Amino acid sequence: MLHASYEHLMQRLLRECEAYYQARLVSLVLYGSVARGTMRFDSDIDVLLIADALPVGRRARLLEFERIETQLQRDFEAARRCGIHAEVSPLILSRPEVEHGSPLFLDMTLEARILYDREQFFAAYLDGLRARLRQLGAQRRRLRGGYYWLLKPDYRPGDRIEL
Repeated sequence: MLHASYEHLMQRLLRECEAYYQARLVSLVLYGSVARGTMRFDSDIDVLLIADALPVGRRARLLEFERIETQLQRDFEAARRCGIHAEVSPLILSRPEVEHGSPLFLDMTLEARILYDREQFFAAYLDGLRARLRQLGAQRRRLRGGYYWLLKPDYRPGDRIEL
């Protein structure tokens, strides 16, 4: 039931993002515990939303996203009645901001679930990042219940690491 409830919420989120952003929507990517299928009853739904013609600034983007959350309010209330206390945690970026890169994308090379991807924008980005990580010999290592990335195991002082 837990997985089915989260799946319903993700599909509703996708439909509302498509309806609101329309042609501006580039990609909607799930990451974190829900993408891995290791969610709990109180796990956030971590999403990367990539869109064109975004307002400037994090606050303005979140204000715009509030319209989607309003449309999803009944779905999240129904989930709470079933014991699922989820919230959407959006990261809203433009294509150039994605292309600039982020350490967050490293784990996405292994665990992202792409819900929508116009012109395969984010899939192509992740493919390129995976190729670069392989070229570097990068390794994801476990540490105290979490992970970290060793980007270049044969690193020597003066080496430059570019992703």
